[in-house]
Amino acid sequence: MCGGSLMARKKYIVTLDEAEREQLHQMTSRGRTSARKLKRAHILLQADQSPDGGPAWSDERISQTFHVDVSTVEKVRKAFVEHGCEAALERKKPSGTKPRKFDGDKEAHLVTLVCSQAPEGRNRWSLRLLADKLVELQHFENISYETVRSTLKKRFKTVA
Repeated sequence: MCGGSLMARKKYIVTLDEAEREQLHQMTSRGRTSARKLKRAHILLQADQSPDGGPAWSDERISQTFHVDVSTVEKVRKAFVEHGCEAALERKKPSGTKPRKFDGDKEAHLVTLVCSQAPEGRNRWSLRLLADKLVELQHFENISYETVRSTLKKRFKTVA
């Protein structure tokens, strides 16, 4: 893991070793990297507080120089200290994605249900009836009619 420390005030201090500094200098001088990565590399280089002479710029100065928000500088520092150099340079992966409720088997059951005879007293299946029936048939513990609607919309795009 890359160097770095966490002070008691929760301020993240960037301390680059020689290899990291060289890697970042090469990255910024070549220009064959995404703008986001270049900007983050510049942030790390200027935030460096190594004992052997890092510039140790303030977050405000880095923010003004590279036209980024101070919170961006803080996030880059934090990612470097907690997860290393590569994590600080790369785009953060989305963490809030939920797994899909409908797999191929459950989707097939939904289609079969939609194509079947509507319940007694109804002309056709409503989204709420479909959701309730899928729970009744124990395909799901619970499911919203909106999830049923969006799944059907993806599969049956109507032509007007």
